[in-house]
Amino acid sequence: MSRVRVLVGTKKGAFILESDGKREKWNMTGPHFGGWEIYHLNGSPADPNRIYASQSSGWFGQMIQRSDDGGQTWEAMDNKFVYEGVPGTHQWYDGTPHPWEFKRVWHLEPSLTDADTVYAGVEDAAIFKTTDGGKSWTELAGLRQHGSGPKWQPGAGGMCLHTIVLDPANANRIYIAISAAGAFRTDDGGATWTPINQGLRSEYIPDANAEVGHCVHRIAMHPSRPNTLFMQKHWDVMRSDNAGDTWHEVSGNLPTDFGFPIQVHAHEPETIYVVPILSDSLHYPPDGKLRVYRSRTGGNEWEALTNGLPQSDCYVNILRDAMAADKLDQCGIYFGTTGGQVYASADSGDNWTAIASNLPSVLSVEVQTIP
Repeated sequence: MSRVRVLVGTKKGAFILESDGKREKWNMTGPHFGGWEIYHLNGSPADPNRIYASQSSGWFGQMIQRSDDGGQTWEAMDNKFVYEGVPGTHQWYDGTPHPWEFKRVWHLEPSLTDADTVYAGVEDAAIFKTTDGGKSWTELAGLRQHGSGPKWQPGAGGMCLHTIVLDPANANRIYIAISAAGAFRTDDGGATWTPINQGLRSEYIPDANAEVGHCVHRIAMHPSRPNTLFMQKHWDVMRSDNAGDTWHEVSGNLPTDFGFPIQVHAHEPETIYVVPILSDSLHYPPDGKLRVYRSRTGGNEWEALTNGLPQSDCYVNILRDAMAADKLDQCGIYFGTTGGQVYASADSGDNWTAIASNLPSVLSVEVQTIP
């Protein structure tokens, strides 16, 4: 029977939860790197024992950690993320220019086929790649060479490249998202990049139809349909059926279309999940009720999933990297909250159970399905 391993990054360390295929009893280890912000940890699809972690501290800076035994032991990797060429500046909130500055790694996306190859999304927004298991990193500088970089602006959390989606059918195609610049796609392995923001509307930038400047929160894709993308934006849930060339809104009957994560069911490409919060200034669920919303039609028609979730006096947030799905026959859905809970559903969201509580604020959740 397959096992499930849930990788949880928090503001004060990493935690790893494991269960058998029944997903009824969970064993937890941690905190790993106690006291450090773990922005993201992610396992390799090619080797479930290989896990990478992004470890950050305002005092000690940024580190990449690697485990080759499923998180039991860790080794610090090379942390030299050097911007390649592309001198100049990017735009700050007030329109003044600021030099490019490396601050932290927001997202780690291991290759689908090679355990030693990983992509890293960083702040200030850039994408890096290692092919030796984290021993060295090289920027895919074509992204910042696009020419629109001076128009990118930081979102409230910083100017971060927070989403990396690899196309399983085309090794040269990668989708990324930057807050607040928008979504981009490469079709040549990162040499050149194209903004894919047509159809997005953003109220708070001067040109609502601008090529860049949109605050994309998260992009999700089902591996069987790599041309269909789902997006949770700073307001609006969006969908594209042509690899991001154009987008249309699918917010439908959601109580609010503001949120951070979006996730696709492992076996149903038209089943997607979001967690609405009240607004861009009030980062908690409407009416204090924690509700995951599921659409089985690829958007527009949404149902609230509440069984096992607090339905009163709940004022937590769910961040962009804090939702994931396993690949068991009965797909499991998982998410973590800023209140330190990790919720799991073993039946595609119909019923929920808290598998961890009282953790530090959860920054990321990933799931490994281990044969």
